[in-house]
Amino acid sequence: MALMTLFVILIFSLGAGILMQCLPMRRQTKPPWSQRAPFLGGGTPDSHAWSRYHIRYYPMTLLLIAFEMEMMFMYPWAVVFVEKGMKAMMEMGMFLAILSVGIVYAWREGVFKWQ
Repeated sequence: MALMTLFVILIFSLGAGILMQCLPMRRQTKPPWSQRAPFLGGGTPDSHAWSRYHIRYYPMTLLLIAFEMEMMFMYPWAVVFVEKGMKAMMEMGMFLAILSVGIVYAWREGVFKWQ
């Protein structure tokens, strides 16, 4: 019974969402392509969108992701450490060693030198 109620609510909400998306589109006319272009408010782009960012930002971004992954796993680990003890300490040491290899590699490649 509860599954049937959930199914009816799901169908009703999907139908309402689709209806709210489709009804406004039927009543309005589409603007010309020059106004629908997503770049520069209708003007033609001077360059491709990917060429705006220099390649030197990507290694720094990967390094930031490495640090974020470290923090994301260290917060729950602090809770588990109380229960597991030394085993959890060794697992976190291995995890940090792997991330340290990535950081040392980034350092050797000169990611920390901003030019």
